[in-house]
Amino acid sequence: MTSASPAAENNSGITYASAGVDVEAGDRAVELMKDAVKATHNSSVLGGVGGFAGLYDVSKLLSYKRPLLATSTDGVGTKVAIAQAMDIHDTIGFDLVGMVVDDIVVVGAEPLYMTDYIACGKVVPERIAGIVRGIASACSVAGTALVGGETAEHPGLLGEHEYDVAGAATGVVEADALLGPERVKAGDVVIGMASSGLHSNGYSLVRRVINHAGWALDRQVSELGRTLGEELLEPTRVYAADCLDLARAFPVNRSSATNGSVNGFSHVTGGGLAANLARVLPQGLVATVDRATWELPAIFKLVSELGNVPLADLERTLNLGVGMVAIVSPEIADAAVARLNERGLPSWIMGTVSTDSGLSSLDKSGPDYVQGAKGVDGGAVRLVNAYA
Repeated sequence: MTSASPAAENNSGITYASAGVDVEAGDRAVELMKDAVKATHNSSVLGGVGGFAGLYDVSKLLSYKRPLLATSTDGVGTKVAIAQAMDIHDTIGFDLVGMVVDDIVVVGAEPLYMTDYIACGKVVPERIAGIVRGIASACSVAGTALVGGETAEHPGLLGEHEYDVAGAATGVVEADALLGPERVKAGDVVIGMASSGLHSNGYSLVRRVINHAGWALDRQVSELGRTLGEELLEPTRVYAADCLDLARAFPVNRSSATNGSVNGFSHVTGGGLAANLARVLPQGLVATVDRATWELPAIFKLVSELGNVPLADLERTLNLGVGMVAIVSPEIADAAVARLNERGLPSWIMGTVSTDSGLSSLDKSGPDYVQGAKGVDGGAVRLVNAYA
């Protein structure tokens, strides 16, 4: 026979609240976040906050000849452990949005709307609202509506101060403006766009290095000009608006091919620069990227030195200062770099695309040469020279 419930239940029966789920706290969290969410809405968003489903009017798609929907979903990974340790929660939303919408923009799609999901051990209204305010702020930067979300309280599965976040977004691109490997040609130029720091990848490695070194998050680091924790929590740069502006300024479907165009983007996330760039190159082509065209930001040097991390491991784990890459026709390369820099996004020419027929077997060996990645049997990337 099953024993009676603990005395803590006071013989009054087990309630949802006594099981660890506070519905009223969830309601308070919604009240605290709803103004930030509404600020992302445009005339295409129907209804308000709190509906069962977010509604988005896609009437503008009627003007498309052949609209293609693009979708992406992602999370933040173990960077949330840094946010939780520092008790700062209103920046992690930029990491979530950046990981999601900047995958969509790679194919030239405009991210239309996004939803989020937060799982936590206990709903603390101010904490949840802070997370969502960060997501909403990043959506505003990307020009994306935040149309819905869910906060789930999972006592017993997650600790009281633990949470994880995920999100999904949908975008649209005209079929004849779709970017990708089929657009990329020999002679194209590779443009690097600066990252804002570690972004949201490789934190399992970074946290292991920091723990091994015995460094605390509140440690002031002269090379960084701030505390270690502040550096590790630096929000991911959101590139969507900048990439869309560039693609629209130099579209692929212009009447004259001699005008040049933006032919592809690569979002540098898990796997590093070479592996992600290789995914958007066609078979038979190789992008030669010159490391000497940029200097490693201080945080990457610090991780390397503290953990004695091999260069090859750094390059296949972290972005090393490059968060997004554009592949453009040579005719517009200088103009494209100038346009990005004018928008406040530090950018530079970092390499070129050529056929791989001129490469020797030695060129194609070792960690500096990457062909195909993440299931894509595409082109290759060759890293040359040392970092500046």
